[in-house]
Amino acid sequence: MKRILLLVTLLTASLAGFSQTAVKDTAKKDTAWKIHGQNTFLLNQSSFTHWAAGGANAFAANLVFDYDFNYKKDKWSWDNKVIVGYGLSKQAGTGWRKNDDRIILNSLLGYKAAQYWLYTFYANFQTQFTKGYNYNADDTRTLISAPFAPAYLTFGPGFAYKKSDNFRVNISPLAARITMVSNDSLSNAGSFGVTPGDKSLFEFGASLDGYLKFNLAPNISFENILKLYSNYLKQPGNIYADYAGNIFMKVNKLVTVNFGVELISDPNAKIPVTENGVTAEHSLLQVKQIFGAGLTYKF
Repeated sequence: MKRILLLVTLLTASLAGFSQTAVKDTAKKDTAWKIHGQNTFLLNQSSFTHWAAGGANAFAANLVFDYDFNYKKDKWSWDNKVIVGYGLSKQAGTGWRKNDDRIILNSLLGYKAAQYWLYTFYANFQTQFTKGYNYNADDTRTLISAPFAPAYLTFGPGFAYKKSDNFRVNISPLAARITMVSNDSLSNAGSFGVTPGDKSLFEFGASLDGYLKFNLAPNISFENILKLYSNYLKQPGNIYADYAGNIFMKVNKLVTVNFGVELISDPNAKIPVTENGVTAEHSLLQVKQIFGAGLTYKF
């Protein structure tokens, strides 16, 4: 029930934001700031009755806020992106389970060095709203994540190639990365690479952050987001990688069909896997897919 209330609250907040857009648009025209984004509400449903081939009834709802706050004046620029997403799914025989849960804040401060090159300072923060579980075949569940468990903060100086708001790559050869695990049980278990009992892990290395968005057709766009991190202090060859690909298909001004996939390879994230009655933790490729049709409001 708490998860459903969270989704309803986020949807209400997005509707309230719609009414304020016209006022914000008037104000931002006279400044160096450019503010734009989109609110997306997706639905996915399947139902079967006396279906010979079989099938399970399922329903999913997702809400995503994706905002950009960009500043540019003289040689200075400051690009900020906020992504907030939450989703729930329900399949026959199971309760409500989340299928999306993220808070992502990106900030890139730049000073122009050449036509497309910038000296930069980069910061990224990521966490989630609610607890996450690994569901077992016997309907039991194991806690594997929680709010601020983990939370990641990455920052450091570097340089960037920025052709436009739709194509940029930032490299930071001296980047700090802090992993926070605020939940006591996860901290005591040493989850996400922390020493058992500690609430944080400090890493120092190099990071790469890339963004590319282009049109596949007049009404279809393809967004790519890539994050890489290598820790100089321990096994620099074990690279953290996070890739997200999103396809947006516009039907009309409000209706869209969206498909998204995210792949994460994190050496510090151990996933419990049970085989032949024995549970062991492994670092596995994490895959998330979301598909649905719904309403998208852009400004």
